[in-house]
Amino acid sequence: MARQRGYAICTQPRSGSNLLCQYLSSTDQLGYPLEYFNGPGRRALGLPDFPDAPELQIDAILRIGATPNGVYAVKLFASDFAAFSRRLRWMDLLPDLRFVYLVRDDLLGQAVSWARALQTLQYRSTQPAKRAAVYDSGLIRSRLMTIVRERAQWEAFFARTGIEPLRITYERFLKDRSSHVDRVADLVDVENPVIDQRRIDLVIQRDAATEEWKQRFRAENGDPNVLDDLLPDLPSFIRKARVAFGPFRSMLRIR
Repeated sequence: MARQRGYAICTQPRSGSNLLCQYLSSTDQLGYPLEYFNGPGRRALGLPDFPDAPELQIDAILRIGATPNGVYAVKLFASDFAAFSRRLRWMDLLPDLRFVYLVRDDLLGQAVSWARALQTLQYRSTQPAKRAAVYDSGLIRSRLMTIVRERAQWEAFFARTGIEPLRITYERFLKDRSSHVDRVADLVDVENPVIDQRRIDLVIQRDAATEEWKQRFRAENGDPNVLDDLLPDLPSFIRKARVAFGPFRSMLRIR
Protein backbone atom coordinates (compact mmCIF):
# COMPACT_ATOMS: atom_id res chain seq x y z
CA MET A 1 0.00 0.00 0.00
CA ALA A 2 1.14 3.58 -0.71
CA ARG A 3 2.36 5.53 2.32
CA GLN A 4 -0.49 7.67 3.64
CA ARG A 5 0.24 11.35 4.16
CA GLY A 6 -1.73 14.45 3.43
CA TYR A 7 -2.46 18.09 4.02
CA ALA A 8 -5.21 20.43 5.13
CA ILE A 9 -5.73 23.71 3.27
CA CYS A 10 -6.70 26.21 5.97
CA THR A 11 -8.37 29.31 4.61
CA GLN A 12 -11.43 31.58 4.56
CA PRO A 13 -14.33 31.84 2.10
CA ARG A 14 -13.63 33.53 -1.24
CA SER A 15 -9.85 33.19 -0.92
CA GLY A 16 -9.42 31.52 -4.32
CA SER A 17 -9.33 28.10 -2.69
CA ASN A 18 -11.58 26.43 -5.26
CA LEU A 19 -9.18 27.35 -8.06
CA LEU A 20 -6.11 26.22 -6.10
CA CYS A 21 -7.83 22.94 -5.22
CA GLN A 22 -8.74 22.33 -8.84
CA TYR A 23 -5.12 22.73 -9.91
CA LEU A 24 -3.94 20.36 -7.19
CA SER A 25 -6.62 17.77 -7.97
CA SER A 26 -5.82 17.87 -11.69
CA THR A 27 -2.42 16.25 -11.06
CA ASP A 28 -3.96 13.04 -9.65
CA GLN A 29 -0.98 13.03 -7.28
CA LEU A 30 -1.81 15.63 -4.64
CA GLY A 31 -5.10 14.40 -3.24
CA TYR A 32 -8.52 15.79 -4.05
CA PRO A 33 -9.00 18.68 -1.60
CA LEU A 34 -12.62 19.56 -0.92
CA GLU A 35 -14.63 20.68 2.12
CA TYR A 36 -15.19 17.16 3.42
CA PHE A 37 -16.31 18.55 6.79
CA ASN A 38 -19.20 20.33 5.04
CA GLY A 39 -21.88 17.71 4.46
CA PRO A 40 -24.53 20.00 2.92
CA GLY A 41 -21.97 21.48 0.55
CA ARG A 42 -20.74 18.10 -0.64
CA ARG A 43 -24.29 16.84 -1.19
CA ALA A 44 -25.14 19.94 -3.19
CA LEU A 45 -22.02 19.59 -5.34
CA GLY A 46 -22.14 16.05 -6.63
CA LEU A 47 -22.08 13.65 -3.68
CA PRO A 48 -25.78 13.19 -2.75
CA ASP A 49 -25.10 10.53 -0.10
CA PHE A 50 -22.25 12.35 1.63
CA PRO A 51 -22.50 11.90 5.44
CA ASP A 52 -22.69 14.42 8.25
CA ALA A 53 -21.08 12.16 10.89
CA PRO A 54 -17.50 13.37 11.53
CA GLU A 55 -16.12 9.81 11.65
CA LEU A 56 -17.54 9.07 8.22
CA GLN A 57 -16.21 12.37 6.90
CA ILE A 58 -12.72 11.34 8.05
CA ASP A 59 -13.19 8.10 6.13
CA ALA A 60 -14.18 10.12 3.06
CA ILE A 61 -10.99 12.19 3.28
CA LEU A 62 -8.84 9.06 3.37
CA ARG A 63 -10.85 7.30 0.68
CA ILE A 64 -12.25 9.68 -1.93
CA GLY A 65 -9.97 12.56 -0.97
CA ALA A 66 -6.83 10.52 -1.68
CA THR A 67 -4.95 9.94 -4.91
CA PRO A 68 -3.47 6.48 -5.72
CA ASN A 69 -0.06 7.45 -4.33
CA GLY A 70 -1.49 7.74 -0.82
CA VAL A 71 -1.77 11.54 -0.61
CA TYR A 72 -5.05 12.78 0.84
CA ALA A 73 -6.24 16.39 1.09
CA VAL A 74 -8.99 18.41 2.74
CA LYS A 75 -9.98 22.08 2.70
CA LEU A 76 -11.49 23.75 5.75
CA PHE A 77 -12.50 27.09 7.17
CA ALA A 78 -12.05 28.13 10.79
CA SER A 79 -15.82 27.94 11.26
CA ASP A 80 -15.78 24.29 10.12
CA PHE A 81 -12.91 23.53 12.48
CA ALA A 82 -14.77 25.04 15.43
CA ALA A 83 -17.91 23.03 14.68
CA PHE A 84 -16.52 19.51 14.24
CA SER A 85 -13.57 19.70 16.65
CA ARG A 86 -16.08 19.71 19.52
CA ARG A 87 -17.11 16.19 18.48
CA LEU A 88 -13.90 14.65 17.18
CA ARG A 89 -10.13 14.85 17.63
CA TRP A 90 -9.84 14.81 13.87
CA MET A 91 -6.11 15.46 13.57
CA ASP A 92 -5.35 12.29 15.50
CA LEU A 93 -7.15 10.30 12.79
CA LEU A 94 -5.36 11.72 9.75
CA PRO A 95 -1.89 10.18 9.35
CA ASP A 96 1.16 12.35 8.70
CA LEU A 97 -0.89 15.52 8.33
CA ARG A 98 0.69 18.73 7.02
CA PHE A 99 -0.82 22.20 6.60
CA VAL A 100 -1.23 24.76 3.85
CA TYR A 101 -2.43 28.25 4.77
CA LEU A 102 -4.06 30.19 1.93
CA VAL A 103 -4.86 33.90 2.25
CA ARG A 104 -5.85 36.71 -0.08
CA ASP A 105 -4.13 40.09 0.10
CA ASP A 106 -7.18 42.00 -1.11
CA LEU A 107 -9.37 41.62 1.98
CA LEU A 108 -12.02 44.06 0.82
CA GLY A 109 -12.21 42.37 -2.58
CA GLN A 110 -12.63 39.08 -0.75
CA ALA A 111 -15.46 40.52 1.36
CA VAL A 112 -17.19 41.93 -1.73
CA SER A 113 -16.87 38.55 -3.45
CA TRP A 114 -18.43 36.81 -0.46
CA ALA A 115 -21.29 39.32 -0.24
CA ARG A 116 -22.05 38.87 -3.92
CA ALA A 117 -21.91 35.08 -3.65
CA LEU A 118 -24.36 35.11 -0.72
CA GLN A 119 -26.79 37.14 -2.80
CA THR A 120 -26.43 35.34 -6.14
CA LEU A 121 -25.79 31.84 -4.70
CA GLN A 122 -23.04 31.56 -7.30
CA TYR A 123 -20.00 30.29 -5.43
CA ARG A 124 -18.13 29.06 -8.52
CA SER A 125 -17.91 30.45 -12.02
CA THR A 126 -19.34 27.17 -13.31
CA GLN A 127 -22.59 27.74 -11.38
CA PRO A 128 -25.39 29.99 -12.69
CA ALA A 129 -26.35 33.06 -10.69
CA LYS A 130 -29.78 32.51 -9.13
CA ARG A 131 -30.39 36.08 -8.01
CA ALA A 132 -29.08 39.52 -8.81
CA ALA A 133 -26.42 41.10 -6.60
CA VAL A 134 -27.27 44.45 -5.01
CA TYR A 135 -24.73 46.65 -3.23
CA ASP A 136 -25.08 46.23 0.54
CA SER A 137 -22.57 48.09 2.70
CA GLY A 138 -23.62 46.29 5.90
CA LEU A 139 -23.25 42.86 4.33
CA ILE A 140 -19.82 43.69 2.94
CA ARG A 141 -18.68 45.01 6.31
CA SER A 142 -19.92 41.92 8.17
CA ARG A 143 -18.09 39.63 5.72
CA LEU A 144 -14.92 41.72 6.02
CA MET A 145 -14.97 41.43 9.81
CA THR A 146 -15.64 37.69 9.61
CA ILE A 147 -12.67 37.19 7.27
CA VAL A 148 -10.39 39.17 9.58
CA ARG A 149 -11.54 37.18 12.62
CA GLU A 150 -11.02 33.85 10.84
CA ARG A 151 -7.53 34.89 9.78
CA ALA A 152 -6.76 35.81 13.38
CA GLN A 153 -8.05 32.41 14.53
CA TRP A 154 -5.76 30.57 12.11
CA GLU A 155 -2.75 32.67 13.07
CA ALA A 156 -3.43 32.03 16.76
CA PHE A 157 -3.79 28.30 16.04
CA PHE A 158 -0.44 28.14 14.27
CA ALA A 159 1.29 30.23 16.94
CA ARG A 160 -0.16 28.20 19.81
CA THR A 161 0.60 24.78 18.32
CA GLY A 162 3.95 25.58 16.75
CA ILE A 163 2.69 24.30 13.39
CA GLU A 164 4.50 25.95 10.47
CA PRO A 165 2.16 25.80 7.47
CA LEU A 166 3.12 26.23 3.85
CA ARG A 167 1.87 29.75 3.21
CA ILE A 168 0.29 30.65 -0.12
CA THR A 169 -1.06 34.03 -1.16
CA TYR A 170 -3.81 33.90 -3.76
CA GLU A 171 -2.51 36.82 -5.81
CA ARG A 172 0.94 35.24 -6.06
CA PHE A 173 -0.58 31.90 -6.99
CA LEU A 174 -2.38 33.54 -9.91
CA LYS A 175 0.93 34.84 -11.26
CA ASP A 176 2.76 31.49 -11.13
CA ARG A 177 0.35 28.61 -10.62
CA SER A 178 2.64 25.70 -11.47
CA SER A 179 5.32 26.74 -8.99
CA HIS A 180 2.76 26.80 -6.18
CA VAL A 181 1.56 23.33 -7.14
CA ASP A 182 5.21 22.25 -6.95
CA ARG A 183 5.47 23.74 -3.45
CA VAL A 184 2.53 21.65 -2.26
CA ALA A 185 4.09 18.60 -3.94
CA ASP A 186 7.32 19.17 -2.02
CA LEU A 187 5.32 19.37 1.20
CA VAL A 188 4.00 15.83 0.73
CA ASP A 189 7.08 14.33 -0.95
CA VAL A 190 5.71 14.10 -4.49
CA GLU A 191 8.03 14.61 -7.44
CA ASN A 192 7.20 16.31 -10.72
CA PRO A 193 3.41 16.70 -10.52
CA VAL A 194 1.80 17.35 -13.89
CA ILE A 195 -1.13 19.78 -14.12
CA ASP A 196 -3.88 18.70 -16.49
CA GLN A 197 -5.15 21.99 -17.89
CA ARG A 198 -8.12 20.23 -19.47
CA ARG A 199 -9.57 19.76 -15.99
CA ILE A 200 -9.33 23.44 -15.02
CA ASP A 201 -12.72 24.99 -15.79
CA LEU A 202 -12.98 27.68 -13.10
CA VAL A 203 -12.35 31.30 -14.06
CA ILE A 204 -11.93 34.42 -11.95
CA GLN A 205 -15.30 35.96 -11.03
CA ARG A 206 -13.91 39.39 -10.17
CA ASP A 207 -15.21 42.07 -12.57
CA ALA A 208 -15.85 45.79 -12.91
CA ALA A 209 -18.65 45.65 -10.33
CA THR A 210 -16.17 44.37 -7.75
CA GLU A 211 -14.03 47.49 -8.09
CA GLU A 212 -17.10 49.76 -8.11
CA TRP A 213 -18.37 48.22 -4.87
CA LYS A 214 -14.92 48.51 -3.26
CA GLN A 215 -14.67 52.20 -4.14
CA ARG A 216 -18.20 52.91 -2.92
CA PHE A 217 -17.61 51.01 0.32
CA ARG A 218 -14.42 52.94 1.04
CA ALA A 219 -16.16 56.23 0.26
CA GLU A 220 -18.84 55.37 2.82
CA ASN A 221 -16.74 53.59 5.45
CA GLY A 222 -13.19 54.83 4.98
CA ASP A 223 -12.98 57.28 7.90
CA PRO A 224 -9.37 56.89 9.16
CA ASN A 225 -10.34 58.24 12.58
CA VAL A 226 -12.33 55.07 13.33
CA LEU A 227 -10.74 51.85 14.58
CA ASP A 228 -12.77 48.75 13.78
CA ASP A 229 -14.34 46.64 16.51
CA LEU A 230 -13.63 42.98 15.73
CA LEU A 231 -16.06 41.53 18.26
CA PRO A 232 -18.63 39.21 16.66
CA ASP A 233 -22.01 40.64 15.78
CA LEU A 234 -23.83 40.63 19.11
CA PRO A 235 -26.81 42.53 20.48
CA SER A 236 -25.68 46.03 21.40
CA PHE A 237 -26.23 45.61 25.15
CA ILE A 238 -23.99 42.50 25.21
CA ARG A 239 -21.27 44.27 23.27
CA LYS A 240 -21.37 47.25 25.62
CA ALA A 241 -21.23 44.97 28.67
CA ARG A 242 -18.21 43.08 27.29
CA VAL A 243 -16.35 46.32 26.68
CA ALA A 244 -17.31 47.82 30.06
CA PHE A 245 -16.30 44.75 32.06
CA GLY A 246 -13.26 43.93 29.94
CA PRO A 247 -10.65 44.92 32.58
CA PHE A 248 -12.40 42.82 35.25
CA ARG A 249 -13.00 39.57 33.31
CA SER A 250 -10.08 37.67 34.81
CA MET A 251 -11.06 38.74 38.30
CA LEU A 252 -14.70 37.81 37.83
CA ARG A 253 -13.95 34.74 35.64
CA ILE A 254 -16.14 36.16 32.87
CA ARG A 255 -15.52 34.45 29.54
